[in-house]
This record gives sequence, structure tokens and C-alpha cells, in this order.
Amino acid sequence: MLKGINPLLNADVLQALRAMGHGDDLIIADTNFPSDSVARQTVLGKLLRIDATAADVVKAVLSLYPLDTFVNDAAARMEIVGKPNEIPPVQKEVQKEVNAAEGKPWPMISIERYAFYERSRKAYCVIQTGERRFYGCFAFRKGVVPPDAE
Repeated sequence: MLKGINPLLNADVLQALRAMGHGDDLIIADTNFPSDSVARQTVLGKLLRIDATAADVVKAVLSLYPLDTFVNDAAARMEIVGKPNEIPPVQKEVQKEVNAAEGKPWPMISIERYAFYERSRKAYCVIQTGERRFYGCFAFRKGVVPPDAE
């Protein structure tokens, strides 16, 4: 255990988050997402796991991970097939955690299912959660940590 670091963040996840640079994508996926096969195509090349709900994983990750302020797609959700504007409860819960982490409303964009798969294959890494609800899949683009004010 480390002080100040969410205990859900295991060593493999912390190493990946630390290694990522500005503009790299992180995928947080539910249990139904083809996480292992997609993760093999990412920069990291292996699957990471955190067995918790999508909202809990997003809260833990965003406690350390800055979102990119230079793009409009730094936070994204997989849209429901045939219902792109519908926001299921799992996505509402994650949206709440994104807003809390950023200290302001930060609306997630929606990405069509197959476009989401394509973005995922180009990501730095995939974290599969224990989330069993459908459409608990999200993409987060890493931002920067500014220098300390002098």
C-alpha cells in the first residue's frame, strides 16, 4: 500500500500510466469487450486488469492521469448500437467521476462501436474492469502535468 494512491491501482497499471505520454490513449473496458485480443495490438501489447466497476476504475485512474486539454475527444464513451444519444447508467456514473476529477463538467464524446474498437487497437494500453454492464467502455487521452508555479 502507498499513501495517496488509490489501492485499485496495481503495479502494472501504475507502470503503464507513468510510461504514457501526452496524446496517448488509455482504454478502460467492460468484461464483454475483446480486451485481450485488442490489448495485444496496443503499444503495451498486453492486457491490464482491475477487478472493480468502471466508475471505480475511472475514479482511481483519473486521480493520477491528466486529461488532454488540447483536443475535444480526451474523454469518450462507446455509443449504444442504434441509440447513439442514449446514456446508460454505467456511462452516467463514469461521467460523474470524469467531472469530479476535472472539477468541472467535462462531457464525454460518443464513438460508434467499431470506431471505438479501432481507436482501442491504436491505444497505449487497455485496462479490463470487472464491469458486467454493457457499454462500460471508455477512452481517455493523456494530457500534460504543468510545471510547478515559481
